This record gives sequence, C-alpha cells and structure tokens, in this order.
Amino acid sequence: MEQITHQYLDRWEKLATFAWYPELRNYTLDIAYKLLVGVDCASQSQLGEWYKIWVDGLFTLPINLPWTNFGKALRCRKLLLAEIEKIVRQRQETGNSYQDVLELLLQAEDEEGKRLSLNELKDQLLTLLFAGHETLTSALASLCLLLVQNPEVLATARSEQQQLGVDTPLNAENLKQMTYLEQVLKEVMRLVPPVGGGFREVIQPCEFNGFHIPQGWSVLYQVGKTHKDESVYNHPEAFDPERFSPQRAEDKPKPFSYIPFGGGVRECLGKEFAKLEMKIFAALLLRHYHWELLPEQNLEMIMVPTPHPQDGLKVSFHKLSS
Repeated sequence: MEQITHQYLDRWEKLATFAWYPELRNYTLDIAYKLLVGVDCASQSQLGEWYKIWVDGLFTLPINLPWTNFGKALRCRKLLLAEIEKIVRQRQETGNSYQDVLELLLQAEDEEGKRLSLNELKDQLLTLLFAGHETLTSALASLCLLLVQNPEVLATARSEQQQLGVDTPLNAENLKQMTYLEQVLKEVMRLVPPVGGGFREVIQPCEFNGFHIPQGWSVLYQVGKTHKDESVYNHPEAFDPERFSPQRAEDKPKPFSYIPFGGGVRECLGKEFAKLEMKIFAALLLRHYHWELLPEQNLEMIMVPTPHPQDGLKVSFHKLSS
C-alpha cells in the first residue's frame, strides 16, 4: 500500500492540476488488484477499462442492449471474469505461493475439507475487487475535500504528523499513535458514508415504533440517517472530528450509532483493510503535500455508485517546502 501510494503522490506532484476522483479510482484499483490477485498497475491495462465500464453500469436501468450502460457492463463483467479465471488457473498450475487474498481463497477449506470451486472463486474475487475499491475511492475523495474545506482540522492533523516525525517510516506502532487522524477518518465516514445502507431479512415477526414487520420481509437500514441522528450527535451537519475524542465519544452511548461498515455478524469483511489504506494514504499526504480546490467547479455530491463530487474534485497539488 505504501509503495503504490508514493508512486501516485509523485505522479500527482508532476501533474500539478488534475481531477482527483478519477485518479483516486485508479489508485485504489491498483492496490485492490495487487493485494487481492497479485496484478500490478491494473488501472493502466484493459482490466482497468473493463472495470470502470462494469461499475458505471451497475446501478443503471437493466436494459440489456449492446449500446446501453447496462449492456456494456454485462459484457465487461464477462471479460473481467474471464481474466480472473485466467489468473486463478495460472496460479493453480504453477503452484507458487503468493501473499495475496487469492492465495488465501485457494487454500480455504470448509468443515468437510471442500475448497471453493472455480466459479465461486471468480465471483468472490470480483465482489472483493468492487468492495475493496469503489467505497474506498469515495471515502478518500471525501477526506481530501473535507480537509481542504476545514483548514483548522487540516492543520491539526498535519501537526500530529509533524510531532510523530514526517520522515519516520510508517509501521504498525506509529499508525496506532495517529489518534487525531483516526478521529478525522471516522468523521469523514460519518458525514459522507461511502455505503448508503444495507438489507437484512426479518427472521421473526417484530414491532418497531408501532409498526408490525412480518417474518421474511427485507428491511433497509440507512447509514446516512443514522449518522445524522440528533439524539446521538451534536450538530450532526458539522465536520467535527473531536466528537470521536475519548472525552466526548458521541457514538458510544447508543449501540450501532456509527455504522459505515455495517454492524453485527455481517459487518464489512474489509473493514481493517479499508481503515489501513485510508490511514496510510492520509498520513503520507499530510506529511508531504498541499492541495487547493480549483475555482468554478461543482462540488455537489453524486450518490451513485458511491458519493463523489460532480466535477471530479479538481485540485492544484504540490509538495510542501521543507
């Protein structure tokens, strides 16, 4: 993660002005492909192009014609699955050991010693690629936007990095010491949750606020509504990382008050992956770089497939002077 982050930060310094959201999409895709299936620079290959078309068609009208976004997405999904199958078969044939998620899935067995079939492997990997990329892109874009819009928070987060030492190599220990940065990241995902909600099936009839909910119904919980509940959070529309400080801990009195990763036994599988990637990205960004919003752009959030600024978050970007 750190190596790929440095590569992109260097690239953005050279670009100087650019739309950040599509760049972040490439950045998170490269990390996802590398750590999940061991592929380098996926965003610059056909994989990146197919992936973008597939994601862009996920939440469109399901009209399967060659020229519709949905039809194009289905075609690219087939191409992606074929490429993933090729990667899986090559891995199975060579027998070499890799440090990635595919290796874990290939070795995984159930209680009866059965392993995942080829189709199950392909489906799981494509799901993980989406989950480990699209939501992270949204969260990082929101982080960059909210920091530049709240200079006092940016200054405090940068000061924490300076106290830890901007040239100190990142490791598990000093990442734990970035307590204010952790509050910032929590507040970003509270205010602009990358996922809108989740579905649960009602396993037994129940009542909620006077309404009877029958067994078998699907229930949707809304993350954004929960995160702006005034009975939980003071001034919920404000960007205030201090609300997650040990002294205030506004999310603690009520269970499931903070649910960017869902909650319960079906909480997001990639929660720690996402938190680690966000923290590494933010730490290196704050230590060495400065960015400003370019004028005359629309920062209104488009909510599909995940929240992102209308015009792609156009910025000027440069290295901090030593």
